[in-house]
Amino acid sequence: MAADCTKVAAGVWTARSARGGLDKSITLPPDEIFRNLENAKSFAIDIGGSLTKLAYYSSVQHKVAKVRSFDHYGRGHDDEPLYEISVQEEITARLHFVKFENAYIETCLDFIKAHLVNTETKVIKATGGGAHKFKNLIEKKLGLKVDKEDEMTCLIKGCNFVLRNIPHEAFVYVKHADPEFRFQTTHPDIFPYLLVNIGSGVSIVRVESEDQFERIGGSSIGGGTFWGLGALLTQTKRFDELLQLASRGQHTNVDMLVRDIYGGAYESFGLTGDLIASSFGKSATTDKEFTKEDMAKSLLHMISNDIGQLACLYAKLHNLSRVYFGGFFIRGHPVTMHTITYSINYFTKGEVQALFLRHEGYLGAIGAFLKGAEEDNPNQYSWGENYAGSSGLMSSSPEVHPMQRTRSGTFDMLEMDRLDRQLVNLPLLHDASSYVPDTVDLTEDAMAREYWLSCFEDALDGVKQRENDVALKHFQKVVRNLDSLSMEDRQFALVKGLLAGNVFDWGAKAVSDVLETNSAFGFEEAMKRLQARPWLVDAYNDWIERLKGPPHKCALFFVDNSGIDIILGVFPFVRELLSKGTEVILASNSGPALNDVTCCELTIVTERIAAMDSVIRTALEKDKLLLVQSGSSSPCLDLSRLDKGLATVVWERKTDLVIIEGMGRAIHTNYYAALRCESLKLAVIKNAWLAERLGGNIFSVVFKYEMAPK
Repeated sequence: MAADCTKVAAGVWTARSARGGLDKSITLPPDEIFRNLENAKSFAIDIGGSLTKLAYYSSVQHKVAKVRSFDHYGRGHDDEPLYEISVQEEITARLHFVKFENAYIETCLDFIKAHLVNTETKVIKATGGGAHKFKNLIEKKLGLKVDKEDEMTCLIKGCNFVLRNIPHEAFVYVKHADPEFRFQTTHPDIFPYLLVNIGSGVSIVRVESEDQFERIGGSSIGGGTFWGLGALLTQTKRFDELLQLASRGQHTNVDMLVRDIYGGAYESFGLTGDLIASSFGKSATTDKEFTKEDMAKSLLHMISNDIGQLACLYAKLHNLSRVYFGGFFIRGHPVTMHTITYSINYFTKGEVQALFLRHEGYLGAIGAFLKGAEEDNPNQYSWGENYAGSSGLMSSSPEVHPMQRTRSGTFDMLEMDRLDRQLVNLPLLHDASSYVPDTVDLTEDAMAREYWLSCFEDALDGVKQRENDVALKHFQKVVRNLDSLSMEDRQFALVKGLLAGNVFDWGAKAVSDVLETNSAFGFEEAMKRLQARPWLVDAYNDWIERLKGPPHKCALFFVDNSGIDIILGVFPFVRELLSKGTEVILASNSGPALNDVTCCELTIVTERIAAMDSVIRTALEKDKLLLVQSGSSSPCLDLSRLDKGLATVVWERKTDLVIIEGMGRAIHTNYYAALRCESLKLAVIKNAWLAERLGGNIFSVVFKYEMAPK
């Protein structure tokens, strides 16, 4: 059906649809919906029965902080700043995906054509059942040749892409829970898996690898069956309205249950009394009229149970435990996800979970785009979701779930940025498939969620520079004091210094309050604040016993804060390791987060320390001390998404000790992380709710040393 399109103002279009006699108007501001369209390079489109998904690639110019060092190497310039930070423009690649109803396709195509400026593309990749229907319209409006791609191939490529690049893409749905969505950590090896695509019918696909998949089964009873029979039973023509009816219905008024036949459970077969014995069974024996809501609910259960049982049988037949559901029948509708989940749980006795995808509506469009961009090989890069430009987890039908966050009642968006470096697993993870970075599930822990959301703020660049300058002036004095101590006393002083340095975390309110009100608060004062031994978690004695043995070959140290932490806490500790013959890899953030030290800053700080200390200088010259970016821009640490360069160095250097410092990296994440080598996780507790939960107080100490598993 064509829509009447009118340009009402510069940059704004409206569409009026005559469907059902309703007058619909939409506004399309380019900066809100089709973001950065003027820099679009290539396009793909997936047109289904009711929704269109558009994909395009653009180059995005944005501001980044660049660190420039002053020449301090070998000279002392106490009055000059250590470095300066300037803001520069940088260009990166971004993928954009926009989803909208087919009723608006003509309006959107006009809008896109009006705002295209720099595109050189001549072809648009298209997939989906509507690609043929709208082929002429697309070619006429955009002046691009439509190149159709196989729908299932695009679907699989899109599914592989989101599973590989979005860490918590998959989720299980738990009705009445808070929250209802339980996100799952994606297995590093995403293959094999079963994809159950529920469109008009059902296709069940076994996916073995990036390019190897097979349709192993399916059914003609799918979303189209629900829609068609629902329309006949209720006279309701819209799919989403049918689901609304079902959400208000009571299927037991229509379905015959086991207890309706046997008066209760059929125990010899293990059938509970509330189990459906016959869908619509009561309609044959009851004269009363049934409500539209009850019939819609019964129909939904009937089809969902059938699909669930079919999926379970194929999963068992092919020995697959990962089963993902997608297609327009799902579309984020709570009532649909609940019925599918119930069916899977029942037929597998809880052995298999029904997994849903946050972005399942975009899979075809993503796959079509990837097919068109094969010469650029997008899969060689890692991609990350740009949350600021994405709609988030939401229903595609706001009237079904009206409270969910959405920028537009008509449009849904997803944006993904190309990352500079490829992200991979830490090769020292004991079992990468079972690794979960989060110690607590932020979707379930409201206090933890509130705390960490407040931490993702702009970096405190001015504070970091001042603290680095001040700490460097005290470095030599701290080292001289340490060198004067006996071996055993020095080890304890080094650990206390590492812990005291970790107190200086501007992301913790308890610390920032102290630092803002007491400018004289320093390293010695932090030492005094530390909890006396025995600590909250205290494996110090085990660590000392280990140090009496042969030195470690190579230590990987994930560092935390700038200033006193890195300079007076970490570097003396690293210096001791180097003195014993242990090589050290210092891994720091690639991008800024609060006052965490970045790799650029760490390089400058290290150069300045090397100018003052022969141990550090010699280690740098002999390649015994390496500075590597982690790939992260977060106060937390995900060992399954590390810079590939770091993972390579860790493996080549035969790393046998991992040190993780800081509350975010060592406690909120990775506290239970199992590694193939020895590990040291240490931090000072700096917020009250976590201290109380762990049975300690503010400034309690966690010093967790673990031996390598045998």
